[in-house]
Amino acid sequence: MSKTLSPPKNILITGASSGIGEALARDYAAPGVFLALSGRNTDRLEDVAKACRAFGAEVEAKPVDAAERDQSARWIADVDARQPLDLIIANAGTSSGSGGRGETEDQARDILSVNMAGVLNTVWPVIGPMRERGSGQIAIVSSIAAFRGLPGAPAYAASKAAVKNYGEGLRGCLAGNGIRVSVVCPGFVRTRMTEKNIYPMPFIMDADKAAHIIRRGLERNKARIAFPWPMYLAAWLLGALPPGLTDGLFKKLPKKD
Repeated sequence: MSKTLSPPKNILITGASSGIGEALARDYAAPGVFLALSGRNTDRLEDVAKACRAFGAEVEAKPVDAAERDQSARWIADVDARQPLDLIIANAGTSSGSGGRGETEDQARDILSVNMAGVLNTVWPVIGPMRERGSGQIAIVSSIAAFRGLPGAPAYAASKAAVKNYGEGLRGCLAGNGIRVSVVCPGFVRTRMTEKNIYPMPFIMDADKAAHIIRRGLERNKARIAFPWPMYLAAWLLGALPPGLTDGLFKKLPKKD
């Protein structure tokens, strides 16, 4: 049985202005907890900050673009210097939507920039300080889409596969430094990103439930927090099969709208 970790007190979450990031911020908000929250939508981010303060947490909200390396590094380093971070959640991400025609080149480049570079820009400013302290936890939010390339969203699936593999490798790389790393692979979650999808989303769940599952997995230091299990099992099996056997199936799936 895995040991349950002590609750983190100083937490930084990117992409906290909506969706899973917002739900995690609300879930962790409590007296004695410091939350550093970032997002690209200033108004929504401030609404989340106000809600978390109402739960008794100390909150610092900053409109930061995770894809901007220098901006992210300055903010995260400043926060960690004042409130040494116990947990950092690299959650910021984006998807595409082009009227059911898949991803354009500009969308693909933006998705890869935010979803991949955003993770690097979030975790590297804290790796050094956490190494010096000999403790810390990093959560990298990937997706069930990471297990197989999706014709309707190739850049999104590729970016999530990249951060999944990176996080899993980073876990072993940093274990000797006392830093725990977990990769989060959610299925469909009700967020502003998924509400635009016009196709069926099996086993879709509310963001609050997803946040609870993620938090519980982090407390147990799980290497991979993938849910819901039927979607995880299906994605794992489809990814394990030769592409030639599954291409026909994936070509029939609708593209993101």
